[in-house]
Amino acid sequence: MIGQQRIALFIDGANLYATTKALGFDIDYKRLLKEFQTRGYLVRAFYYTALVEDQEYSSIRPLVDWLDYNGYRVVTKPTKEFTDSSGRRRVKGNMDIELAIDALELAPHIDHMVLFSGDGDFRSLVEAMQRRGVRVSVVSTVTSQPPMVADELRRQADEFIDLAHLIQKIGRDPSERPQRPSGDAGDRSRAPSPGLERRYGIRQPQEDDGVVET
Repeated sequence: MIGQQRIALFIDGANLYATTKALGFDIDYKRLLKEFQTRGYLVRAFYYTALVEDQEYSSIRPLVDWLDYNGYRVVTKPTKEFTDSSGRRRVKGNMDIELAIDALELAPHIDHMVLFSGDGDFRSLVEAMQRRGVRVSVVSTVTSQPPMVADELRRQADEFIDLAHLIQKIGRDPSERPQRPSGDAGDRSRAPSPGLERRYGIRQPQEDDGVVET
């Protein structure tokens, strides 16, 4: 039965952020998790992103910390800096290998892989998962200009889910306003910033909350 399928989410963080930016909406990560929990038994929800180690403050760090405590398995690694042939400083932070290894290791334990990425480099991974009997859905969009999903990845997937069609289910309501932080500094490590709320749909905990609810 479709309701009993074992599902795992694999989120290419940088790619998903670029896709939502192209579509002009923000993801509410609580709603995203709940949406796929209604589609079957959610075994894992992975989120992959590279982090700049030397930065005193990274805008992605609060999101990573929140996800780690609220139902997601966060996988990170430090970015690498290099100078290209024109002498420009570049930062590299590709997480494809980490995502592929986790997916292949989990393949015997899941029925359905949901890949949030439009990167064509994942076509071979999708094919390998299918050979192991896993159904693969790719979540990206073709409604932006240019489309955010590679044609070869879309063709290989068992199902393509346009992220634009999920906005009503996992998007943050633009009419909502983030709660302003109280004057008490408190434990700042638990409380996401207002900017994080606006971008990712993460709510500040109420004064009587022990933790941020999922």
